Amino acid sequence: MGLAKPITAKDADEEDKATLEGLVADVTAAARFTRQHAIAAIYHAGSGHPGGAMSSADILAALFGAELNLWPDIVNDAHRDRFVLSKGHGAPALYAVAAHYGFCSPRAALALRKLGSPYQGHPHVLDLPWVETSTGSLGQGFSVALGMAMGLKLQKSQARVYTLLGDGELQEGEVWEAAMCAAHHNLDNLCAIIDYNKLQSDNRNDAIMRLEPLAAKWRAFDWAVAEVDGHDISELLRTFRRAAATAGRPSVIIAHTVKGKGVPYMENIPAWHGSVKLTREQAEEALAALGAQRDEIREFLDDRNG
Repeated sequence: MGLAKPITAKDADEEDKATLEGLVADVTAAARFTRQHAIAAIYHAGSGHPGGAMSSADILAALFGAELNLWPDIVNDAHRDRFVLSKGHGAPALYAVAAHYGFCSPRAALALRKLGSPYQGHPHVLDLPWVETSTGSLGQGFSVALGMAMGLKLQKSQARVYTLLGDGELQEGEVWEAAMCAAHHNLDNLCAIIDYNKLQSDNRNDAIMRLEPLAAKWRAFDWAVAEVDGHDISELLRTFRRAAATAGRPSVIIAHTVKGKGVPYMENIPAWHGSVKLTREQAEEALAALGAQRDEIREFLDDRNG
């Protein structure tokens, strides 16, 4: 038997590249499922917020699929990472990505907003063990994430806290109080992600209360700032890694996204923020646009009451 061929730097680079490509493919598939499942759940509920669920799907898939040290078998581990959905109306996407990664049953998670269901229109901490806190009143989830990060620092834990905010949510003064506090306490275990789709319930952000210059605002609060394409999985993964390596201050990722991403009749239209009712025809059209096959569409949209 001859000696094994030594691994060269080029071989290692190619192996790393192949690993990254496989990870990107897996996360992309998770994001596709997240969008499809969220549309189906909103259809069955007869109401919901599809626009922000579509815009945040890639971010959530990248977090749960690659970044968070959080899996179904460690939800009670004190050393796990934490995720807070501060934009609580994005719950259909959270439930969908959780279903994809085994935190809950995909079929059960289609019971969005149903009486007695744990999958309500906003996440409820007492209903689902992998939900860190109840959210819905905008700005409050970010403050809770701040408190978690402070507590973990005091315990000298290596766990990190991630929180996803909507851009309209940044019009809440509570957000900026928390931002000031996080920088003051050097919370480098805290990473905020902004789903920057430029739209909110009634109109474009800048027609209601403009946010720009957004990156400059966060830098002025002494946060480490990155701006990314919120639908580029590779870029999201790289940026999350850089945030995790940032020392001495919190990180914010401004993820430029498209409201209603992947569903042409929803994209960049404020009316699809929510809360809306999808007809069967609209749900079928959306699922087809999101890559679902005919049998998958039937499976998603079958009556779930039986």
